Amino acid sequence: MTIDREDSPADAVTGSWVDHGAPSWMRPYLRLARADRPIGAWLLLWPCFWALTLARPEWRQWGLYILFFIGAFVMRGAGCVFNDIVDRDFDRRVERTRNRPLASGAVNLVQALAFMGLLLFVGLLVLLMLNPFSVWLGAGSLVIVAIYPFMKRFTDWPQLVLGFAFNWGALLGWAAVTGSLSAPAVALYLGGILWTLGYDTIYAHQDKDDDALIGVRSTARRFGGRTKLWLVGFYSGMLALLALAGYLANLHWVFYVVGALVAVQLYAQIIRVDIDDPDICLKVFRSNHLTGALVFLAIALAHIAAWVSPYLQTTATAQ
Repeated sequence: MTIDREDSPADAVTGSWVDHGAPSWMRPYLRLARADRPIGAWLLLWPCFWALTLARPEWRQWGLYILFFIGAFVMRGAGCVFNDIVDRDFDRRVERTRNRPLASGAVNLVQALAFMGLLLFVGLLVLLMLNPFSVWLGAGSLVIVAIYPFMKRFTDWPQLVLGFAFNWGALLGWAAVTGSLSAPAVALYLGGILWTLGYDTIYAHQDKDDDALIGVRSTARRFGGRTKLWLVGFYSGMLALLALAGYLANLHWVFYVVGALVAVQLYAQIIRVDIDDPDICLKVFRSNHLTGALVFLAIALAHIAAWVSPYLQTTATAQ
């Protein structure tokens, strides 16, 4: 079975589970929530997992990973629906997005609002399973989520606002474990914001020509041919803040060794990206899934190394 380009977004992933496994009546809703393109949910989830792991949850708290997994995918879906509601007129005028379900009429406004309400309800149920401080902190993120779709009308920096929203999980994950906020979580959050500024600038270069015609603003349009220099700055700042978060959390030196792989992967993105080739921009953007996984691995291996080291030292002394 192949995707029908007339009733699916121009930027849809062909051959996804939505096309092969979902009932036909459900497909427009799943595409509206970007279920066929989970990269956005992963980029939302990784800062949550970073913070949960950095905060060292006890074994009884490992269910938090499941809650955050569900919450990230559900809330990313709700955010996409809201974004499409706000941008439906813009989407009809951009080649890449003109066939999205709401812009094309496959889903009407009332149906989209009802679907968003359902996703938000599930997200609320997940949030209410966390400690009281986390509930209020999570609710606070909705303000940023609500204003983000409008930012491209008023500022060249909508990617910064997206960074505030997409990395809120770095604060929420830490709070879910500790019941409060502290310096390592803040450093992780700020590093995530710079990461988002980098990868979403790359993503925005796909639409810069259409955006210029219809008056949509972005860092891609602002930076233009200087984008790679900005990416070096964003990614270097991210790495510095990640290192600071590891230092403040007293992570084992293994964190910095594995972190070197994160640096290699990020700078490889800068070398590879061609801001005038939308296909390359999309591939490089998607490669940030690996970035998030490597950061998570670095934190996890640092904790494992810290746990194993005393036993190895004891064994060495005994011999």
